[in-house]
Amino acid sequence: VQLQASGGGLVQAGGSLRLSCSASGLNFDNYVMGWFRQAPGKEREFVAFITKTDNKYYHDSVRGRFAISRDNAQNTIYLQMNRLKPDDTAVYYCAAHNSGVYYYLQSYDVWGQGTLVTVSS
Repeated sequence: VQLQASGGGLVQAGGSLRLSCSASGLNFDNYVMGWFRQAPGKEREFVAFITKTDNKYYHDSVRGRFAISRDNAQNTIYLQMNRLKPDDTAVYYCAAHNSGVYYYLQSYDVWGQGTLVTVSS
């Protein structure tokens, strides 16, 4: 089982990026998938998740700016990030849910390698 995140980079405040996460080795359609992030010196935190039936939920800090989506035919999830802020600077990780509360980090047991997003002021 493998998750491969990509799409990070350097962007100015107010700009946009789209992250992708490709999955292999799992029955992707049946998984709740999530995005998390870890800023320098901080703990990893929940960003968004998307269910098998396309229900979506966001952390308050990104709601209205970020959009999570999935393409089951491509075994891929996306995170469209708009109106980026310097506080969004972090390594972003995608993850596949195992069991438990969907916005708890501990509920996910398969993780991608992370992609760095840097937002300059």
